[in-house]
Amino acid sequence: MNIVRVATYNIHKGVQGVGPRRRLEIHNLGHAVEQLDADIVCLQEVRKLHRREAQFFARWPEMPQAEFLAPPGYEAIYRTNATTRHGEHGNAMLSRWPVIDHQHEDMSDHRFEQRGLLHSEIALHGRPVHVVVVHLGLIRASRVRQLAQLQRFIDREVPGDAPLVVAGDFNDWGKTVQHAMAAIGLSGFAGQSHPTFPSRMPMAQLDQIFVRGMEPLSLQVPRGRIWWRMSDHLPLVAECVLPD
Repeated sequence: MNIVRVATYNIHKGVQGVGPRRRLEIHNLGHAVEQLDADIVCLQEVRKLHRREAQFFARWPEMPQAEFLAPPGYEAIYRTNATTRHGEHGNAMLSRWPVIDHQHEDMSDHRFEQRGLLHSEIALHGRPVHVVVVHLGLIRASRVRQLAQLQRFIDREVPGDAPLVVAGDFNDWGKTVQHAMAAIGLSGFAGQSHPTFPSRMPMAQLDQIFVRGMEPLSLQVPRGRIWWRMSDHLPLVAECVLPD
């Protein structure tokens, strides 16, 4: 029996707060990601570069955040979702196992929100496993269309018999995401809700992990001051079984 540990985490671009009092959390996030001890780490709001923040913070990492956050021995995959005046940000996937291939698809539904999905194939315990990292929009109608696009993407790009993980920040306060994922055979983790947002006093589980071709085992949210100080989201960590 192969236990697979998956985490998803919106890191808020490695910075907390606003204005001149904002603080750099990317170094603390590096330690936190390592503590998660996950085989697969799905990250959202990850910066590749940001010229203004690099000038503001003396300890701004020289390397892209995905590579900076990857624990020793992990492979980091990053693709841009949004380009801004001073830089860019997007989704990342950190894998303890070798990455076979990866691709990106634009999911932007309107000009005010740039969104995307990151699809990777990894060799996990000698088996190809597909991982899709998503960050959906803030407007419900946009999310409905983006979920339909995600369903089409999976139908087109992921073999029906291949193990699949879909994880990320779905920005959904209801059950729309669960119903859309169930329609294409993806299972969530039954039981009580695991709120992840806002991190200081979580009320909603905006972050989700779904699997297909694997058995869901457990779901947990790390809590405590060290976690809510680093981002406006808490991480979500799942364990599941990959059949031999």
